[in-house]
Amino acid sequence: MIGRFGCGLFAVLFVTGLVHAQDVPGIEICTAEKTMERRTSCLQSNVEFLQKTIAKLALDHQQKLDAAKAQIDALKVNLIALQKMVEELKAVQTKAPDNTKKADTPPAKDAAAKDAPRDVPKDAPKDGAVKEGGK
Repeated sequence: MIGRFGCGLFAVLFVTGLVHAQDVPGIEICTAEKTMERRTSCLQSNVEFLQKTIAKLALDHQQKLDAAKAQIDALKVNLIALQKMVEELKAVQTKAPDNTKKADTPPAKDAAAKDAPRDVPKDAPKDGAVKEGGK
């Protein structure tokens, strides 16, 4: 049904003259032309088509190269930032073992202060024995 409608519409447009022939740009076979003028114009048309195509492709490729260069620059910046982070982490990691060694072996003053009881009354016996029977 749709196919018949499409064919009918095409036929109506073709008969009424609304469909015009279009010259599609592209490479033409110029050897089929008999006269030299027509052959020359055909070759000129081919040259113009090829020059336009080359210019369009050159522009497309230049845009792709520019985008790739911008992406490479962005990746370089990211790489530099990541390298700085790695260097900072390595610096922190080398400092961390030094700090743990200090925490494992406290100075003598701190060790003596930690061993002494803090809440012991002055009249309590030094050996830690509790007095019997009295408060």
